[in-house]
Amino acid sequence: MDQVLGQVLRNAVWERLDMLSDLATRADAQSLVSVARSELPRLTEAWRSMLQAHDPDERGDCPTCSTRWHRCKAPCSVWQVAHEHLVAGGLAPQQAAMSADDRRAARRTSPLPGQTRRAGQPSPAETTGRHALVNPRAVTA
Repeated sequence: MDQVLGQVLRNAVWERLDMLSDLATRADAQSLVSVARSELPRLTEAWRSMLQAHDPDERGDCPTCSTRWHRCKAPCSVWQVAHEHLVAGGLAPQQAAMSADDRRAARRTSPLPGQTRRAGQPSPAETTGRHALVNPRAVTA
């Protein structure tokens, strides 16, 4: 059941991102301003929430990416991606824009995380004891 719910949530997020990308490339100026005013605060708050979950602890490790057996030093990949897209992205060469249909097709043809594992190999959630949709700080707080 968790896998089905997770897939439903992931699909909803991907569809929302596709819709926003389409609006950014196809909408008129007045619509863009309206969307920017409503969506930019939501997107920045989402980034802030996600990055707070990946703030380094007192040892300099990412508490979300680290496991009991493997410590992940900050900056973790989430912070690296955030920097790449939010700070350095303006300096990086732009990739050709994919249409929403192309993005959907790419997601449909790429395997689900559980489908790429070898038999007997545990998933990150199984080894960390964390559910993918639960903020570990909220659980321990």
